Amino acid sequence: MRTGVRLGIDVGKVRIGVSRSDPHGMIATPVETVARSEDTADRRRIADIVTELGVFEIIVGLPLALSGARTASTEDAVAFAEALDAELDVPVRLVDERLSTVSAHSALRASGKNSKSARPVVDQVAATIILQHALDAERASGRPPGQPVESSIGP
Repeated sequence: MRTGVRLGIDVGKVRIGVSRSDPHGMIATPVETVARSEDTADRRRIADIVTELGVFEIIVGLPLALSGARTASTEDAVAFAEALDAELDVPVRLVDERLSTVSAHSALRASGKNSKSARPVVDQVAATIILQHALDAERASGRPPGQPVESSIGP
């Protein structure tokens, strides 16, 4: 298992959930929710978090349809990951995130939060689920999870 802090990202149309791992890559925890912006303010905030935490790798959730097909949300997440990869000196990987937001809503409901009170944190919880899945996959396989951004383009 590689050591170092990783950042988990759940890209949404309105908000971006951000989570982080501990330096040993054992557990993911929520960091914050970043407002999605038309300009580069959202990516600048993520760049600041990368610097503040000493992140060595970014894991971006890849929202595929249940069938595995790419969707408009897939293309949006890939474009965001490519922009991060081009702007930051940190590798970016894409990891399948099917059902992470559904799991996040379920976890928040189980903790007693209703949909309205959960809205500000659901993206952070989804990012935490994505990152924890990536950490667990790497620990089980001994290989980095998902795929690097540069190899994600294609059919």
